[in-house]
Amino acid sequence: MRQRFLPLLALLSLLLPLPAPAAPTVSTVADQTGIALTIYNRNLGLVKDRREIRLGQGSGELRFMDVAAQIIPTSVSIASLSGGELQVLEQNYEYDLLSPQKLMDKYVGKEVKLYQKNPHTEREEVVTATLLSNNGGPVYRIGDEITFGHPGRLIFPGVPDDLIARPTLVWLLEGAAVEKRTIEASYLTGGISWRADYVVTLSEKDDQANLAGWVTIDNRSGAAYRNATLKLVAGDVNRVQEQSTRFAKSVRAEAMAPAPQFQEEAFFEYHLYTL
Repeated sequence: MRQRFLPLLALLSLLLPLPAPAAPTVSTVADQTGIALTIYNRNLGLVKDRREIRLGQGSGELRFMDVAAQIIPTSVSIASLSGGELQVLEQNYEYDLLSPQKLMDKYVGKEVKLYQKNPHTEREEVVTATLLSNNGGPVYRIGDEITFGHPGRLIFPGVPDDLIARPTLVWLLEGAAVEKRTIEASYLTGGISWRADYVVTLSEKDDQANLAGWVTIDNRSGAAYRNATLKLVAGDVNRVQEQSTRFAKSVRAEAMAPAPQFQEEAFFEYHLYTL
């Protein structure tokens, strides 16, 4: 009986479906417990983003969203501050953002639906078509015929997995399962800089003056850093290769509140201002 039963078990294991892979863990800015931002005066910033997340046992995928659009991928690192060590098996930066053009390109060779209005009934009718090309405009195959410039409204069955709405860091991690784990992701980003401006106000008799200093932060990095611990570094930073700016976002300049004030510290040939 034992010699017959073991092959039966092996056959059943081949016939049974394999367990589905675990769903990726998605972390957004809602998980953020702290963020530190160091801005250099050469269009460069260092971000340290601390979050509390839950990771399962063994290996799993972590999708770390709400990061800067101008992130420098080679500078990214991740560390576990609580809950034991994490082993990084794979690291990716996904910036293939969702757009009409990208969506059309991803569906070349696949079926889509075209909604067109019947001129006699004034109702929309559904036509199934295959998108053959999207070079200079969509080309469709409807039945046995090829057409382009179709006036119908195009409907896609879904968004491909490799298209995302926002830039995302993706890690394949391995570690022990804990209730909550504090991790810190750090990276460099372009598109952010600062400058200092000073305003001198004279008294009516011109015998006294009030000097006020303001710091203006120009943030085009594609991310917001709310309630961040801020450090400003004055001095030229030596970089091997400058990264090109790809994503330009809105400019935001703010004046610092009266309190607290910046604290200055000198080290090497730099000056560091902490708020």
